[in-house]
Amino acid sequence: MPAAIEAFGLVKHFGETRAVDGVDLTIAAGSVFGLLGPNGAGKTTVVRMLATLLRPDAGEAHVLGHDIVTDADAVRSAVGLTGQYASVDEDLTGAENLFLIARLYGFPSPAARARAADLLGAFDLTDAAGKQVKNYSGGMRRRLDLAASLVRSPRVLFLDEPTTGLDPRSRNQVWDIVRLLAREGATILLTTQYLDEADQLADRIAVIDHGKVIAEGTAPQLKASVGSGTVTLRVAEPAQRDEAARIVGEVLGGTVTPAAEPTSLDAQVPEGNEAAAADVLPALRAAGITVPEFSLGQPSLDEVFLALTGERPDTADAENGEEGDRGGTDGRGEPEHAGHHTAAAAEVGEDR
Repeated sequence: MPAAIEAFGLVKHFGETRAVDGVDLTIAAGSVFGLLGPNGAGKTTVVRMLATLLRPDAGEAHVLGHDIVTDADAVRSAVGLTGQYASVDEDLTGAENLFLIARLYGFPSPAARARAADLLGAFDLTDAAGKQVKNYSGGMRRRLDLAASLVRSPRVLFLDEPTTGLDPRSRNQVWDIVRLLAREGATILLTTQYLDEADQLADRIAVIDHGKVIAEGTAPQLKASVGSGTVTLRVAEPAQRDEAARIVGEVLGGTVTPAAEPTSLDAQVPEGNEAAAADVLPALRAAGITVPEFSLGQPSLDEVFLALTGERPDTADAENGEEGDRGGTDGRGEPEHAGHHTAAAAEVGEDR
């Protein structure tokens, strides 16, 4: 498929911190692309540059064929952005927020009201349309924020950690919305530090750490990069474990590790030898070894992340990262906030 987003050697500094360090990305049109990494890895800064909210210090990028620096207006007119935190006005109602954003985009008043009503219905917010947003739950605010980013039906949508802080039910609602948008043909760049989120939603995933892309591929490809899987089994008697370990090692040709429990063991399945896992149980039975429990597990994205970065996302040090994730500047020394209102207001101001 043609590329909707292409980036080559993107670099961004915040003072002495090199927040993004030569990032290359190619994202196919109509796909969901996950940018996975811990806090401070550079994810938000990449999104802000692609959305024209930050000017790169080096490198170049194109969104739908438009240069993010020299043709920023065209990029803004084609993209939507939802930042890490809801950027709607809490003192306005849900309907008033969407109406205001539609007016900022140039909708006539009747069309703005109609668009707001359509989006409130699509995001299951009609009953709350007349309530002030400060009375919304976290999940409702996030859905309203997503609705606001879709006022103009953007062809490219940037979702920067859209489910941060949400409960499981609200996260699932946001996931359903992302899947619906993808089915309707939108190109979505999703940043997340949730491994299951990337696994569930993304067609391809790039792992970013310390401002660099350190791995890229589909979820199965990334999982295969750290091994084909693990055989876990339990024998009936502790005395059988050593013999079972010998047989499993011969069949798989991989490393066998006794577990803490005296009747259990784990064995790595070497890449390219996945079919041999099916031969383990028959070989053990032929030797008279009873196996009450047996499982073959594929590596998780958690294991991929640990193998690539040396740390798990939930223990990653948020203080060792980019200033952009915590509120950087726009390249002119002015505070920058990620959100669709920034892009909309910039566009309206330039039109004047």
